Amino acid sequence: MFDLRMFGFSALWSPKLFAILLMILCLYFIFTGPLRKRFSQDGETSLKQKVYFTIGILLIYIAQGSPIDLIGHIIFTAHMFEMALLNLVAPIYIILGIPNWLWRSILGNKYINTVFTFFTKPLLAMLLFNGFFSIYHYPLVFDHVKTNPIEHIAFMNFLFLLAIFMWFPVINALPERQILSDIQKIGYIFGNGILLTPACGLIIFGGHAFYATYTDPAIWTKSMELCVSPGLLKSLHLSGPEALNIMTAAEDQQVGGIVMKIIQEIVYGFVMGYNFFKWAKREKNGSKIDPISQNPYAAKMNGVLNE
Repeated sequence: MFDLRMFGFSALWSPKLFAILLMILCLYFIFTGPLRKRFSQDGETSLKQKVYFTIGILLIYIAQGSPIDLIGHIIFTAHMFEMALLNLVAPIYIILGIPNWLWRSILGNKYINTVFTFFTKPLLAMLLFNGFFSIYHYPLVFDHVKTNPIEHIAFMNFLFLLAIFMWFPVINALPERQILSDIQKIGYIFGNGILLTPACGLIIFGGHAFYATYTDPAIWTKSMELCVSPGLLKSLHLSGPEALNIMTAAEDQQVGGIVMKIIQEIVYGFVMGYNFFKWAKREKNGSKIDPISQNPYAAKMNGVLNE
C-alpha cells in the first residue's frame, strides 16, 4: 500500500477547510449560547441538537478535509463514499442540529424565506438534487469539474445545498413546515431512491471505465493538483492512478457505484423506517389529527403537491 504522507500534510488534512468549519462551529455555539436572546426569547438549544450539528460539521470535514478527499482523487470508490457521506448523511445532522428558533430567525428574512420555500418544495427538491447528482457524474462533466478548482468547489457546494433542500421536507422539526405526512415522507424518500438508481446503475453496469480522471495520467495529474501542489506532484514521478490502486479502473468504478448504492439504501431505509413506525404509532394510538390540515401553510403546499 502506498504511503499517503508523501503528498504532504496540507493535502491530507486541508487546514483551510478545517479553519472554515471550526469558525462555523464556533459561530453556531455563540449564536445558540451567549447571543441566543438577540434572536429569540423562546426556546433553548438542547445538548442533542448541539451534538447533531457538531457531528454534521465533523462529517463534512471527514468527507472533504480528511485523507478520504485525497484518496477520492486516486480511487473512485473513495470518491463515492465521500459523496454519500457529504450529501446523504451530513445534511441530516446539520438540519437536526439547528434549533427551531434559529431556523425561524434565518427564514425570517423574506429573501431567504422566498428562496428556501421555493427550493424545498418536495418534488422540485427531489428532482434538482438527483438530477444535479446525475449530471455531475456524467463523464464529460465529471472530468471537466474535477480538473478545474473553482468549478469543483462551486459544484460541490451547490450539490450540498441541494442536499439540504432535498432533506429539509423530511427532516426539519418546524411545525409550520411539515408539508408532508409520515406516509408522504416515506413515498418521498422512496422516490429519491428510484431517481438515484439510474446514475448508480450506469456506474455499476457500464462495463468499462468512464472517467479520464482515473484512467488518463495527464488528466489525473491535473485533477490531483486540486489538493496537491504541482511541484510536489511532479517530484513524486507517479505514472498514474493505476500505480496507487489495487483494482483496475473498471473494477474501482463498479465498486464505487455499489458503495454509493449501499449507503443510500441504508440511510433511506432508516429514514423510511423511522417515519413508518411514527405513522404506525399514531395509528395505534387512534390519533385523528392530520398535522397537514392543521397547518395553513402546510395545507396550502400539500394542495400544490396534489394538483
